[in-house]
Amino acid sequence: MTRVTDAVRPRGAPPISRAVDALRREAGSVGRAARAAWRGPGRERDLVVQSMKAAAAALLAWSVASVWLGDPMALMAPWVALVLVQATVFSSLRQAAQQWTALCAGTLLASAAQVLTDDTLGALALSVPVLMLLANWPRFGDQGIYGATTALFTLASGSVSASAVGHRVGQAALGAVIGVAVNALILPPVHLRDVRENLAALAGEAGDLLHIVAGDLRATEWDAQVAAGWTHGSARLERRLEALRSARGWSRESLRLASGPLLAVRRAPKPLPPESEDERWGRVTGHIAALTRTLAVAADEDRIPTPPDGPALRSYARLLELIGDACHAESRRLLGASDEAGLDDRSADRVEDAMWEQHERLQEGLREHAEHATARATVLGTLLLQAENLWTETVPGTRKR
Repeated sequence: MTRVTDAVRPRGAPPISRAVDALRREAGSVGRAARAAWRGPGRERDLVVQSMKAAAAALLAWSVASVWLGDPMALMAPWVALVLVQATVFSSLRQAAQQWTALCAGTLLASAAQVLTDDTLGALALSVPVLMLLANWPRFGDQGIYGATTALFTLASGSVSASAVGHRVGQAALGAVIGVAVNALILPPVHLRDVRENLAALAGEAGDLLHIVAGDLRATEWDAQVAAGWTHGSARLERRLEALRSARGWSRESLRLASGPLLAVRRAPKPLPPESEDERWGRVTGHIAALTRTLAVAADEDRIPTPPDGPALRSYARLLELIGDACHAESRRLLGASDEAGLDDRSADRVEDAMWEQHERLQEGLREHAEHATARATVLGTLLLQAENLWTETVPGTRKR
């Protein structure tokens, strides 16, 4: 099903046809994910590994509790082990403590309520509301709900003796130990790839937006609608920057308890780019946002500032293009791809010379505008300052002239 046929399909298509289309799209997504997991390392393969680890932890906990310890109702251990194979070792350990505490609270409150009321319904009415309130306590995180569900299991089983309570608590502790151990010792999850991919995507999208702006500036007419497209592109860069910051937090947490001996058995991705790179591209995102805002104001017919025209505008578009090329080169470098344009010193010098040439032309245009059109000179001066800020961040070590 192509996008074209999807677009022309009548809105009143039968429900069965819509369901078939939805199933086809889902099957296509599953197929693409499976092929990506097969081809090589990536998010899809990481998801497969974590899923298999969770299943293995549950099977191991069931085997220990049922076969080795002879428990005929080995439920708590595999249940806890299954849900504690989390995205990072640290989160597994943190949630193990939270969940075990919630399970203990649910078991103890339900058993005490059963002893006090001697009635299952009365025990439910007495314990579950309290446990649901405790589930919202921030200290429990998202594990607080397990206190109420454990109370339901406890009362449904009808066994609230001291030995039964101790048995359930022990089973939960066993499952927590197995789940955390499996996650930590068998291919511990390390989220380093996401940082590099998001950083490269941010650099690449910044270059794309600068090329789009440059192409629009060359057009004979550009208005508020075109400027709104630039503003939307800048907003997408902000969202990508937030994704980068989130990925950086995950990577930091994944290394918190998964370093040294634990990573000896894990073929980790390439080392992380330094956090200073996040800050640098955060500044680039801010400069692009300022640039698009200035252009949007200049494009507004109801505002006094007017955009520059003629050779100055074409030179500015060319300068933005060169800066966009630098962003694309940085994106390729972060992904480890070879730069087709070459990375030798002579190529870099030629690019820098081209940038300086456009900069000098813009300086001349700024002087001409200052003599004949003050409003245009104000806008051009602001745009030139923002381009210089972008240039400094995307091409570090620029020669002074």
